[in-house]
Amino acid sequence: MSKSYIEGVSYPTTPDWDTERPFLTGQIYLDIKVTGQRTGSKSSSIDTFKNGDVNRAIGIFTPSVQELLVIDDLLFAMTGIEGMYISMKRGRAKDSGIVFQVDASMDLALQELAKRILPLCENYMVIHSFVESRSHFKHGLVNHAFAATLRTILQDYHAMVAQLEHQFRLGRLSLQGLWFFCQPMMGAIQALTTVVQKASAQNLSGSAILNLLQNQAAAMAGDNAARSLLEKLSQYASAAYLGILERWVYEGVIDDPYGEFFIAEDKTLQKESLTEDCNAKYWQQRYSLKPGIPSFLLNSAETILTTGKYLNVLRECGHSVQVPFSENAKLTNSGSDRRYLECINIAYNFASAELLNLITHKYDLMARLRSMKHYFLLDQGDFLVHFMDTARDELAKKPAAISVEKLQSLLDLALRTSIAATDPFHEDLTCCVERTSLLVQLDTMKKMGNGMSDLNTEAESLEGDKSNSDISNQSDSISITGLETFSLDYKVQWPLSLILSKKVLTKYQLIFRLLFHCKHVQRELCGTWQAHQGTRGVKSLGTTISGSYVLCQNMLHFMQSLVHYLTFEVLEPNWHVMCDKLQNTESIDEVMQQHDFFLSKCQKECLLLWPEILQKVEKLKSICLQYAAAIHWLIPSVSVLDSDASKINSSESVIRKEILNKTTNRIRSRHRPLANPVWRSSDEETFKTTLEKFEEEFTEQMKGLIIALSSRSQSEPYLAHLAQGLQGLGNNL
Repeated sequence: MSKSYIEGVSYPTTPDWDTERPFLTGQIYLDIKVTGQRTGSKSSSIDTFKNGDVNRAIGIFTPSVQELLVIDDLLFAMTGIEGMYISMKRGRAKDSGIVFQVDASMDLALQELAKRILPLCENYMVIHSFVESRSHFKHGLVNHAFAATLRTILQDYHAMVAQLEHQFRLGRLSLQGLWFFCQPMMGAIQALTTVVQKASAQNLSGSAILNLLQNQAAAMAGDNAARSLLEKLSQYASAAYLGILERWVYEGVIDDPYGEFFIAEDKTLQKESLTEDCNAKYWQQRYSLKPGIPSFLLNSAETILTTGKYLNVLRECGHSVQVPFSENAKLTNSGSDRRYLECINIAYNFASAELLNLITHKYDLMARLRSMKHYFLLDQGDFLVHFMDTARDELAKKPAAISVEKLQSLLDLALRTSIAATDPFHEDLTCCVERTSLLVQLDTMKKMGNGMSDLNTEAESLEGDKSNSDISNQSDSISITGLETFSLDYKVQWPLSLILSKKVLTKYQLIFRLLFHCKHVQRELCGTWQAHQGTRGVKSLGTTISGSYVLCQNMLHFMQSLVHYLTFEVLEPNWHVMCDKLQNTESIDEVMQQHDFFLSKCQKECLLLWPEILQKVEKLKSICLQYAAAIHWLIPSVSVLDSDASKINSSESVIRKEILNKTTNRIRSRHRPLANPVWRSSDEETFKTTLEKFEEEFTEQMKGLIIALSSRSQSEPYLAHLAQGLQGLGNNL
């Protein structure tokens, strides 16, 4: 095998006798002539063609004899052979072709007629040389087909020369008659020569040859014969190219030994990367368009690419399928006949319908998407309640100290004991623990461009407070636990990985992490509210505890409003819109587009693409958790110190005592105090100061959040819904 002009493409070598026997092509005669001119000696090969005295000028003969000699030499010159009185020589320019010259002593009238015919001889030499050179393997299938068609034309040309010679031998051909018979082909041969010279000068191959033929045919609008000839050439030259196209649109296979097809295959990209790499480009780059698309296929290039990709996926799934092939489905390019475009569209519709049917029915795509919604978007959250109850001790640890195996077993237990057990795909759900907080992960993904760069354009203007964000992220990295870093994962097999790729799963995980932590904060505040219910009637706290009741209620209202907005105003409406659109999709690309649009819109409306707003939300959640922790430590110490407890009705006392005991046990198990603190009178002032600090900080952050939401709501109306739900929280404290 030898190296091709196209990188990465090899081709068979030609046998040695092709170069060792130059007599096969007639090149030997030209080489001898050129060598003789270079050394200054007379050609020694003329005797091979003519018998006579080579030093004898034609001018010594009468015009009638000269005409016979000139006709004889012209017939030889028309087939590329030097005559006695018409010689050939190479032009002075490096890349110039062969030039024929007549004897200067020839009659002027005969010279004028002969010189009119000589361009035909020179053009023949150019075409003949091109045919011989482009028949080699290295020039590709299109050049082979082009050269073969030119050879057929030259055979007809040779037949015409033979007929002229026959008439000459019969004494029926004059020089004027020879010119008469040569005129009709002059334009066509000149047009072929122009194409051949351009193809040789630019070393064109593949689709470039087809485009050249198309352009030259269009440029010959005033010469019907030349235009028809070039269109015919284009039709035959494109036959090999359309053969490659047929296998691609009918079988999904690239059979392109010389790298001429306009679709490139990158075999280094494997389908397994879809589930392993967020930046996987398998679907976009495994098969891609190359420069140099044939002009007659330019408008259908994307359709052709997609058709073969669909068939390739079907073959990768082990689904044996081939586009129904009929005699009329043969792809041909014949001038104005565009039937091949109809065949391409039929193949595309068939491949698209087959793949869509395979994924939506055999692999049950919608059931998979509903399963993802149950777990990642907390559509059915009962399993999460069981899991958070059983895994709270493990999740309270630092991320590095958490046992993922233990979390997985607890997750499996929660799935089996909840409504999720009815989901046939619940065994594909797994858990994982990230190493950074949500804000840090979003910032990292933005910097690396992992699936977020396409949607961060509008959010980039909100990075003014980046230094404060970095400081907050650094502090988060020190104090985060599994509750901030816990996430879910999902096992996806081919071909569903085309739709549920690693990039898509990452978007689901980001939304889940936000929802999961919101649920955690909400649970903590609910526990604080329960603890407050047990302190009713405890007068040792005075009026201080009533302010704590109000603050707890406002925090709960904030979290409930946020969770309601995320679930009922963002996720649910967008999910139903996506489902309606998926019912009308006609291809897998449309499915991927609609699904990705759904996730991208959810990300944006869930504030994940608004760093400034999300940072304020995270700060508010942090204040809520700090407040809940402070109250959980306080309540057990004051529940047994009420001097007026004996005045409470016995029935009410029993109920209140039971509430306090349950709350105390739950709080102690969650926060594990080192010792039971003792409430002192001086502690009331400290508690009041701490409570005021929480109120002030919560109010300030809440006002900042509402202002940020309101300022952005003009361009992003969905933010107004959340702002309206939070109105009053910053003023009622």
